[in-house]
Amino acid sequence: MASKIASGEVIACPAEGVWGLSCDPFSEQAVLTLLAMKHRAVDKGLIVVAADAAVFSEVLLPLPERVQKAIALSWPGPNTWLVPHRGAFPDWVTGNSEDVAIRVTSAPALEALCHALGGPVVSTSANPTGLAPPHRLWEVRRYFGPLLPALPGAIDPEGKPSTIRRAGDGEVIRG
Repeated sequence: MASKIASGEVIACPAEGVWGLSCDPFSEQAVLTLLAMKHRAVDKGLIVVAADAAVFSEVLLPLPERVQKAIALSWPGPNTWLVPHRGAFPDWVTGNSEDVAIRVTSAPALEALCHALGGPVVSTSANPTGLAPPHRLWEVRRYFGPLLPALPGAIDPEGKPSTIRRAGDGEVIRG
């Protein structure tokens, strides 16, 4: 599946709590395709996930040490942090924000995909805007059809989308 991401495709992938859609965050066309699938505006921004925090060093290292520690203690897992993007991520990922949403995943399939690519991927719930996030692959297929490539794997059946917090003050944006 890494080759599909590298060639600009969108795939379905089991994340920590729900099935997600993933693509290359640095491919504008891939991100725009993903956003069109979700009927989501580009100005909202997307979550970028990696297998290792080192991938995010450009945006993490300038943060105060106490903030870096809080973030590090929450990873890997379903904890997404909004941090200043400092130009490290394109507008089609950050939307109308000076921040980027980042997470080090604990989902085995998503982690393996990031390792295979040697970098991060977009990870957003695999549902059109306004509909429930899917917990099973058949639900993803119902939303997007049988031809969408999907990584094999499972999610936590009791899971939910990741918690999103703002770095610095820890304010929960989505619980």
